[in-house]
Amino acid sequence: MQKVKGKPIDAQTRCVHYHSALDIIAIKLKCCGEYYPCYFCHQETTDHEVVVWSKNEWDTGAILCGACKHEMTIAEYKACNYTCPFCKSAFNPKCINHDHFYFEE
Repeated sequence: MQKVKGKPIDAQTRCVHYHSALDIIAIKLKCCGEYYPCYFCHQETTDHEVVVWSKNEWDTGAILCGACKHEMTIAEYKACNYTCPFCKSAFNPKCINHDHFYFEE
């Protein structure tokens, strides 16, 4: 199982910043190769800036479903319509507002 760093508060990767029923993904950040529940958890617990994944890297496994622990590629996540393609758990659609922290637009 992938270790989620930062400030998670439960086994489904919710954190002190985002902890609704739908906040169940963690993102592997390109800069350090570690999973974090959110950008803020990363910034508060590391000493480096986030580096975004470029579009040509979207075949990289970098999204972890907190419900089933399946690792998705960025492309799978971007195409999943906020539902895990493996366990069908719902993800927070408002996460799109933070895509620029993680992914090239």
